[in-house]
Amino acid sequence: MTPPPTLQDLINTVQQDAASGEAIDQLVTAAATVAQLEDTNDALLGHFVDRCRREGRSWSEISGALGVTKQAVHKRFAASIADKIIASVPSPTFERFTDRARRVLAVAIQMAQADGQQPASSVHLLLGLYSEPEGVAARALEEIGVSEAAVAVAATRARQATPEGTAEATEADGETELGAEAPKKFTADGSRALRNALAVALELSHNYIGTEHLLLGMYRDPGSPAAVTLAAVGATESEATAHVTELLRGFRNPPTA
Repeated sequence: MTPPPTLQDLINTVQQDAASGEAIDQLVTAAATVAQLEDTNDALLGHFVDRCRREGRSWSEISGALGVTKQAVHKRFAASIADKIIASVPSPTFERFTDRARRVLAVAIQMAQADGQQPASSVHLLLGLYSEPEGVAARALEEIGVSEAAVAVAATRARQATPEGTAEATEADGETELGAEAPKKFTADGSRALRNALAVALELSHNYIGTEHLLLGMYRDPGSPAAVTLAAVGATESEATAHVTELLRGFRNPPTA
């Protein structure tokens, strides 16, 4: 294997690139060099993690090869893989979404229209989860004790407190299969919610995106209206994850009697 640069090689590079021979200037250059190396390291590992996933390798196999926990691998790489998948599709088709999840998206768009807001935001997606009461997300919220009415009140406050700019639609949003008559755009935070739902599904090794992934993905963007709303009504990420996990276990292991 070709040896990586030695410590002395890196010291020499920093000394050559620094603005002067002063220690403080060299420290600044050293910090920038370390940051670049970290980015390169992440990109290198990410490339081969992505390749392993495309070849059908499980997260357990990948974490074993890296000598870390599966959770650590999820946290570090699932979101970037989700970004690559999204970037590879010129216009979002939502083909990975379940029927329930697609209906939630459609309801969110209708809610945004009713609010006089063409792009649908993450909080519209959150409220849309209640339109599918048999979905895992709605059932989990119900078990936590969070009603649709409570979410609606907290959502109004969250939207009023959201900094201006989050309601702008992202350029990547375009026509979808939700119906040509409806606006097919989401706000920046709405788009992040969809992207994070995909990341959650990848972490769980699911080949679909359901309402549960939409819900859990909302926690990944803590400053979004949806995440602020969930915090306001006391629906913590740990509680939501626990209830979702239990509900999914019930689906996979139906009672024999």
